[in-house]
Amino acid sequence: MKKKRVAVTTLGCKVNQYESAVLAGLFQERGYQVVESSDIADVYIINTCTVTHLSDRKSRQLIRRAAGTNPEALIAVTGCYAQTSPGKVLEIPGVDMVVGTGDRGKLVDLVEKALKGQGPVNAVRDYGAGEEFEEVPAFPMQGRARAFLKIQDGCNNSCTYCIVPQARGPLRSRQPAKVIETALGLVAAGFKEIVLTGIHTGSYGQDLSGDVTLAALFDRLSAIPGLQRLRLSSIEPHDITPDLVEILSGSPVFCRHLHVPLQSGDDQVLRRMGRRYTTWEYARLINVLRENIPGLALSTDLIVGFPGETSEQFENTYRFVNKISFSRLHVFKYSPRQGTPAAKFTDQVEPPVKEERSHRLIEIGEKLAARFAASMIGQDLEVLVERPSEEGKDLYEGFTDNYVRTVFPGNEGLCGKIVVIRADQARGSTLEGRVIHLIS
Repeated sequence: MKKKRVAVTTLGCKVNQYESAVLAGLFQERGYQVVESSDIADVYIINTCTVTHLSDRKSRQLIRRAAGTNPEALIAVTGCYAQTSPGKVLEIPGVDMVVGTGDRGKLVDLVEKALKGQGPVNAVRDYGAGEEFEEVPAFPMQGRARAFLKIQDGCNNSCTYCIVPQARGPLRSRQPAKVIETALGLVAAGFKEIVLTGIHTGSYGQDLSGDVTLAALFDRLSAIPGLQRLRLSSIEPHDITPDLVEILSGSPVFCRHLHVPLQSGDDQVLRRMGRRYTTWEYARLINVLRENIPGLALSTDLIVGFPGETSEQFENTYRFVNKISFSRLHVFKYSPRQGTPAAKFTDQVEPPVKEERSHRLIEIGEKLAARFAASMIGQDLEVLVERPSEEGKDLYEGFTDNYVRTVFPGNEGLCGKIVVIRADQARGSTLEGRVIHLIS
């Protein structure tokens, strides 16, 4: 019998990417052939994002594209946009079923029922009190040198601009024993680097009984034999505790890169955003991190054009960003999300102003990234080789532990291995160099 074909398309964050890999693995276990989203498939799974209005639009485009690729296929829409706007999703021509962000482990069964004309068209459910982390098998993303490991879901914060708590529900942490078990399996499968990820990663353990913290979990994971790199994804400033700094600075496998969202460099704007720190507190934290972890790369998120943001307040952000000297900036133009407090603020900033401010921050971000890369010229750096580079024949690329893209002459046998690269020059935010020797 010919295998049914399924295509899983992903939009959004690393958590979505992780969950799409899980979904692809679940379908494969049930006898489906996983194909590319551009191929003819019997089932299309669209894993959506809703962090901005642009994410909503891209989600709708992906749905329409799938419907156009094979009008006879079943289209199931999941993810954050599906969770917050199931009615709007079902209005899109071609959509057969909407699932949301919960019950991922049941998606194959739901699709099987839908293929037989059974089951609910709208399977989205609200999150209830006492919700627990949903355990599903781990399926590492194909073709990746590093493995993502989701340790928590949901968020209990109340940032006035953010729709994520509505899309993902309350904080739910994975049991430490399950995290360790999965990590051991990833190392046994040959992965040299594990990236801990979640919706609010720094809050890990706050909903579990006993002395369960991110610092304690990181310490246990660092001791796994054979694990050579352990990376944290995004972490909020107020979640970086003295215990965590001590563990990170003393860990032999910690990748020296932290993504610490700032959002604004003006205290008044931060208060209106519902953020839980001042610029002084943020700067002090960065100083502590840099004093304890030499060579640390620090990237951040910034929102421009938040309601009421004045020219002076934006200039405060611009100066603060330059003062902190981040290694990379992720700049977002504020997008009203229905159901959030900030969407009701009357002092919305005009789109052309957002565009101009965004352009200025992106420009300085490129300069800061180039400066950080240039600071490593002449050094010998450990790089996890990921893939052939598109920049030329026999060129390969990977990332240093502090997350600088590095391009160098190599061969296919290096992929998935850690090598020492002598950084000879920088081109923008990319380092260029040569292999000195192979580590593993």
